[in-house]
Amino acid sequence: MGPSPMVARAAGGCSSAALAFFGFRPLRRAVRPAAAFSWSQSSPYGGCRSRLAHSLVDSILDELRSRRRVRVSAKIGLQGTKELSDNKIDKRALQKGLLLEFQKDSERSLLAVVERPDGKKNWMVTDQNGILSSIKPQQVTYVVPGIMNFDSSRIDEFLKKAQDLLDPTVLECAWMELSEKDKSITVEEFAEIVYGNKESLESYCAHFLLSRDIVYFFKVESRDYSMYQPRSPPQVEELLRRKHAKEEAEKELEEFVHLLKSAKALPMESKPPKSSWLVDEKVRQKIEALQAYTVDACDDEQRRLAGNILKAMGFTRTSSAALKLLINVGYFPVHVNLDLFKYDVRITYTEEVLSAAEELLVDRPDSDMNIRKDLSTLKVYAIDVDEADELDDALSAIRLPDGRIKVWIHVADPTCLIKPRSIIDREAMHRGTSIFLPTATFPMFPERLAMNAMSLQQGKQCKSVSVSVTLHPDGSIAEYTLENSVIKPTYMLTYESATELLYMNLEEEEELRILQEAASIRAQWRRSQGSIDTAMIEPRIKVSNPDDPEPNINLYVEDQANPAMQLVSEMMILCGEAVAAFGADNNLPLPYRGHPQSNTAVSAFSHLPDGPARSFANISALRAAEMDYQKPVPHGVLGIPGYVQFTSPIRRYVDLLAHYQVKAFLRGDSPPYSAGDLEGMTFIASMHVKVARRLHSNSLRYWLLEYLRRQPKGRKYKALILKFVKDRMAALLLVEVGMQVTTIVSRGKVGDEVSVAVDTAHPRDDILSIREVIEDTDDTEE
Repeated sequence: MGPSPMVARAAGGCSSAALAFFGFRPLRRAVRPAAAFSWSQSSPYGGCRSRLAHSLVDSILDELRSRRRVRVSAKIGLQGTKELSDNKIDKRALQKGLLLEFQKDSERSLLAVVERPDGKKNWMVTDQNGILSSIKPQQVTYVVPGIMNFDSSRIDEFLKKAQDLLDPTVLECAWMELSEKDKSITVEEFAEIVYGNKESLESYCAHFLLSRDIVYFFKVESRDYSMYQPRSPPQVEELLRRKHAKEEAEKELEEFVHLLKSAKALPMESKPPKSSWLVDEKVRQKIEALQAYTVDACDDEQRRLAGNILKAMGFTRTSSAALKLLINVGYFPVHVNLDLFKYDVRITYTEEVLSAAEELLVDRPDSDMNIRKDLSTLKVYAIDVDEADELDDALSAIRLPDGRIKVWIHVADPTCLIKPRSIIDREAMHRGTSIFLPTATFPMFPERLAMNAMSLQQGKQCKSVSVSVTLHPDGSIAEYTLENSVIKPTYMLTYESATELLYMNLEEEEELRILQEAASIRAQWRRSQGSIDTAMIEPRIKVSNPDDPEPNINLYVEDQANPAMQLVSEMMILCGEAVAAFGADNNLPLPYRGHPQSNTAVSAFSHLPDGPARSFANISALRAAEMDYQKPVPHGVLGIPGYVQFTSPIRRYVDLLAHYQVKAFLRGDSPPYSAGDLEGMTFIASMHVKVARRLHSNSLRYWLLEYLRRQPKGRKYKALILKFVKDRMAALLLVEVGMQVTTIVSRGKVGDEVSVAVDTAHPRDDILSIREVIEDTDDTEE
């Protein structure tokens, strides 16, 4: 059969691709007669713009629709193709040898030949891949008309012939004709119009094009069979816009995947830096979608985009796969801290905040200049960890002529630079605290401000708030004063070097010995007031080159019972008690901290050995802390009548609030904040402090596991039994590591020491497996 009249007439107006599909060459416009299709330069829909003679389309459609819906074919003896090709296919319509299309899954439709029934409703079919499977009638999307006893081995040949006829551009041409008349059409009618006949191959191609079209036609179900209705021009225009946008997105995705594959193939030292992925906006959006996917913090669009990228790269759509990919391309280091992204931690400052900080560094205002007391002649000891960047407290002491001890706790004075409610103050509140990680420090204030202008520095005149306390011989407070001061720190000591000086008992360091004596009588007095010992062994890790695949890990195990640590701790508690007394005496709103006495008497754990085991039991029995903003509340754990954190205003925002209040009083001004104000701001800051603590805890554990992973297989560790969780499942303290773990032990009681070994340590998955090592004992005496 030759081409239909519509095909012949349409040939003059369709796009080149469509004309090639029809088997015609484009006619010259000068010699083309009154053609069915004509070009329009203003058409927004592509290459075809048609005006079909009314009589042509109408005559074809009227002729087709006048035929019976159910016909008997002399050749094949089947029901009419409309009934067979309709979605409403029942068991009687299917029979052996039919060629049909069925929905394999959400993304695939396959051609198959019906083999035999499978039970009451299903059918066994052999698909185009030669696979025999059972399908439900609901899966059938089309039955190819005019075919009986089709051999499944010929499906491939059928598909190749169909491929030659499948040109999507004919949809545009047909739509332009039919949309003007708002004509719906069946698959057979479409085949007749486009191909000139509705034989098996042509009908299948018409179905294929219409069923997969998302722009020009939409399916309308009728009671007897399916029709395809042309969409309105505005709808087509919008769908084309979406289609082109999708194609552009797919092109961008393809280019991005190429970038990823190129970077992935490079050796580690040659991979592009992280900053290079953030230059181009479209690349940045995709890399950030993957980053958000790693911590499940992405919106719907990022989730969709990241999923498509992972699929294109051959990865599973999981957060761990996204992490692996970003490490493979060099965007993330091997030991990236995902919590920084998960908790959306502020690790940088806005230009506005940095600019305000620089102005303070230049001007360095001091509204308390005229009321500062010169204490620069005192010997001043600043004691902290060796890598401390923010030094915000130091100590002095003398013995008075009457034999009593007077100590000074000097605290850095950041409020001489920053004011309440200023931009830098607001930024500090929304950080809550400085964050100290094994790999980095993120200060509460901009770095240059915190570590230079605010911090105490050895040998330099430093502004401070000095809390002086004279002690009774029993360790209780006899007198106290708070005043603005200027000091000149004499020593910057680590805990280790301070402890060494204490052991050396040097005559020229009499002030340090006096401080130790003051700490000792204070500890005795607090114990008499019911204080609870909570000193533990704690780990501290410093990673010097965290971006390397195998960075250097320096582990420090700190015993909080260390003499220098005990000295500093006692002086900080003394300062907090004095500030609380100052607030009470002057009716000053402050963030007062308290802690009710435990319901369990301290004597209940007296049978446990002194040290970590007893401290662990004491900590386990503690009740929740309390806050008050108008008056002090007893602190049962510390054994003092009131307490205010005051010694770390550079690191902790709540300490800074106390400084604002105290400094205003010392100047004779009204306090800037009411009790209600303090409560609200403390709540905001505390939320961020909780995140910072979780971040620190998780990071510390990660690097402890990495440290254990690197140790020789089978290495033995000393472990102290802290408590039994259930039966012989025990909580242990690895003495050489400072880490708490759990495992089953076969012997021993709380406070005893056992030997254990590490079976598995996997930091990224937070897996640690510990087993007890039974020591071989030789009871034979020589």
